[in-house]
Amino acid sequence: MLKVRDLHVYYGVIHAVKGITFDVPEGKIVTLIGANGAGKSSTLKAVAGLVKPKGHIQFLGHEMVGRSAHKIARRGAALVPEGRHVFVNLTILENLRMGGFNKKRSELEPLYEKAFEMFPILKERANQKAGTLSGGEQQMLALARALMSEPSLLMLDEPSLGLAPKIVSEVFDIVKMLNSKGMTVLLVEQNAAQALKIAHYAYVLENGTITLEGNAKELLNNEDVRKSYLGEM
Repeated sequence: MLKVRDLHVYYGVIHAVKGITFDVPEGKIVTLIGANGAGKSSTLKAVAGLVKPKGHIQFLGHEMVGRSAHKIARRGAALVPEGRHVFVNLTILENLRMGGFNKKRSELEPLYEKAFEMFPILKERANQKAGTLSGGEQQMLALARALMSEPSLLMLDEPSLGLAPKIVSEVFDIVKMLNSKGMTVLLVEQNAAQALKIAHYAYVLENGTITLEGNAKELLNNEDVRKSYLGEM
């Protein structure tokens, strides 16, 4: 579904992503793990069209480098950004409507129902402003908002950041459930243990380069990964 080849991302003179290559097959969960500053989020932003990279990004057979973010979203790639970035002064319903920007009004109602079925707490608070929600509830809203566009590829940037362990487990359970229904997922996550438990394939990023890749379950048991990212000696 997604082929990234020789991807470079620069911020002025800073070379954040240094020629990485990876694939995201249809129907799989692929995770990028690594320390803060490794280039994970920059990679997602490049795929989503939020930064201008060098290299090649093919999504569903089409070159995405040079395309605007909204055109990439229309093509079927949805990003749940780090920090959630819900519209705090809009209601939950209004946030969901923003996620369905590419849908006709007549198409929105069944999508609202799907979102509320998946996240009942949002239905209870549909007319509340998003800024009144807890961090976990805002993460649910950010996920629901992304799903309103009915994407082929769901990209998640640090979905566990700042959440209590119980909520983290709920979020990852939702990601697994979405994948079981056919959703392709590209997951960027500092919580390597959680990411590797649900992913099919993983890439380890260090200083903008891929240093290790493989089956996620195998990497979960890799001695170097366990020492560096799982806090085990």
